[in-house]
Formats: sequence, structure tokens, C-alpha cells
Amino acid sequence: MKLLRRKVLSLAIGAAAWPLVPPVARADTFPSQPVHIVVGFPPGGAADISARLIAQPLQQRLGQPVVIDNRPGASGDVGTEAVVNARPDGATAILAGSNNAINATLYKNLPFNFIRDIAMAAGIMQSPLVMMTNPAFVAKSVAEFISYAKANPGKINMVSAGNGTPSHLAGELFQMMAGVSMVHVPYRGGAEALADLVAGRTQVMFANVLTSDGFVRAERLRALAVTSLNASPLLPGIPPLAAVVPGYEVTGWYGLGAPKATPPETVAALNKAVNACLAEAAIASRIRELGAEPMVMSPRELDAFVAADTARWAKAVKFSGAKVD
Repeated sequence: MKLLRRKVLSLAIGAAAWPLVPPVARADTFPSQPVHIVVGFPPGGAADISARLIAQPLQQRLGQPVVIDNRPGASGDVGTEAVVNARPDGATAILAGSNNAINATLYKNLPFNFIRDIAMAAGIMQSPLVMMTNPAFVAKSVAEFISYAKANPGKINMVSAGNGTPSHLAGELFQMMAGVSMVHVPYRGGAEALADLVAGRTQVMFANVLTSDGFVRAERLRALAVTSLNASPLLPGIPPLAAVVPGYEVTGWYGLGAPKATPPETVAALNKAVNACLAEAAIASRIRELGAEPMVMSPRELDAFVAADTARWAKAVKFSGAKVD
């Protein structure tokens, strides 16, 4: 009886924590065991936060433990390789992201092909970068920036969080498509790069929304444009860069992928569960607090999205000549 009471109490506590989450009807084969989400980065970073944000509500819907497995190394490729080689039974997923799309070209001798070897199952979140300048910089718009850059080739210092990072390659893609020439100044992280931009020692950066929004609101940095194809509800009033540079689009994203041979019905079940989590007001609100938007797509739409994103980053990597440090 004591054991029964403890089980009932445990169930009651779980129900109180997520009172609005109905269980998802489960097939006999999935999930029949704990689901491991492999994160190719250390705990505490953006990738890890994204995985943990979806893990708790996903666990409630799947009726099985969802375990975060951090396997950092090679900009996420160590974790990705582990999932590529895992059993395709739905028990192992990769927290995939822009790093995978970039690494496909940046790393020359990968032991896998991400598009060929991973089946995208569900999106989690996506967000644009922000093209920002110091308020003292002469250009007050993207059009003015391009005019100044063309008149002063090589005189604008573009900072980034490091070689081969989204902030670097977004700037390289801008140079290629706008026909301008800037000097890339890589830092060991976004915080240091932003500090020098705020201090006026550098001129421009393509930065993460979450880390830069406070500086924009405090008028310590000027946001010229967002890198999404359309204006972002996260930054009302800031135009898309594509309005001046047609076709320009860069977004950061995270989603879940499985080994390629995973049965389609298993991938579909995971997609349905994750999309239902993203529809919860509390989860969507938390994602927006992180400067992103829920990324609700079907597996087929995600596969197409990742293929297009990989091709886009490939152009930037080749144009920049970026190499792994």
C-alpha cells in the first residue's frame, strides 16, 4: 500500500506540473524505451538550452524518459557522428542546427554526410541574426552602409564570434551578395566582439538576437536589419536585409534529427509530439524569450530547409575561404 501511495503521489505531482498536456497516442514500437537527445556542445549553451527546453514536455507526451546526452567536440560533429551510427529505432536523436549546415562545407573530411545520413524529424526554434553598427558609424541604413563600403573598400572592420561561425559567414554572404569588401576580425566569442563594437573600435557585426537586443534597446548599438527573409516579430520596425539585398537570408535554427534508416512512422510520431509541445503557450513564450520563434515543420519540409540552408552556407564558406581553426 505504501508503494502504491508513493506511485499515486508521483503521478499527481507530474499531472500538476503539466496540467494541460494530453498524452500522445503511442504506437507499440515507439517509444518503447527512453529517448536520448545527443547535444554536440557542453551544457549551458544555446544548443543545450534548446534541447532541455523541449525535453520535459516531450517526455510527458511520449510517456518515456527523455535524456540529454552532451557529447561536445568539433563544433557538434562528435555528437552527430554518434547519432549517424546509432540504431535507427527512435531511441537516439541529434539536436541539429546551423552548425551542421555550415560544417558540411567547412570541414573537409567528415566521416558522414549530414543530409544523406540524418533524417530530420522536427524543428524546435529559429531566429535571425541582426546586422548592427556602432551608433557613431556614418551609415544609418543598409543602403547607406553599402554605399559607404563601396566607396571605402577594406576600411570597415566586421567582427564575429570566430572563423566559420554564423556571425562570420553571415557577413561573408553579405559581402558576396552586396558586392562590398570588409575586413573580417574574428574573436573568441560573441561577447568580446560585441564589447569592441559597443566601444566603437569596430564598425559592424552580424549578431545573435538574444545577446544583442539589450544593446539595441539601450541605444548602445544600432540595428540596421534582420537577416531573415521577412521582417521579424522579435524586432518590430527593423527591416529585413533582403529589402536591399534581394534573396539574402540567414537564420539560426535547432531541430531534432534521427539516423537515416529510422522508420518513417517513428519520425512522424516524433514530429507530431514535438509540434504539439511547440503549440503550448508556455513553451512558445519561452522560445520567444530566447529571441527565437517556434519552428513547426513536417519532416519533408525540414529536409528541404536543411538542404537549402546547407547550400547557402556553402557559398559563404567558399567565398570567405574559411578554414577550421
